[in-house]
Amino acid sequence: MIEDLKTKVNADEMLVKRGRFLTTTFLLEVGATAWLIAIVEGRIVSVSRGPFVMPSWSFALRASEAEWGHFWSARPQPGFHDLMALIKRRTLKAEGNLRVFMANLRYFKEALVKLRATGAAS
Repeated sequence: MIEDLKTKVNADEMLVKRGRFLTTTFLLEVGATAWLIAIVEGRIVSVSRGPFVMPSWSFALRASEAEWGHFWSARPQPGFHDLMALIKRRTLKAEGNLRVFMANLRYFKEALVKLRATGAAS
């Protein structure tokens, strides 16, 4: 599922335009599985699954599989609907250079929402 992030984000020209000044690599941890996601000028250039020996990243987003599962459901409940809601509930840990994350918060919110299940979205 995480592998689809590259295709889904890069297909959204408005999202790529929003991130045109963003070049970074961040770590996304889903339970025990780590993913390195490299972004160059708003386009995701690689999504690599760990384990990694010495990964280099600017910031990390870490949550359990269950938390991400709720976040990526077709219609997440309040508290699971937004990255900041997960942080507020202390179920998502953001660490590292949070300046990069916060300066591009809307980009990351919209990018990670692309992994939500489709279906009864009305």
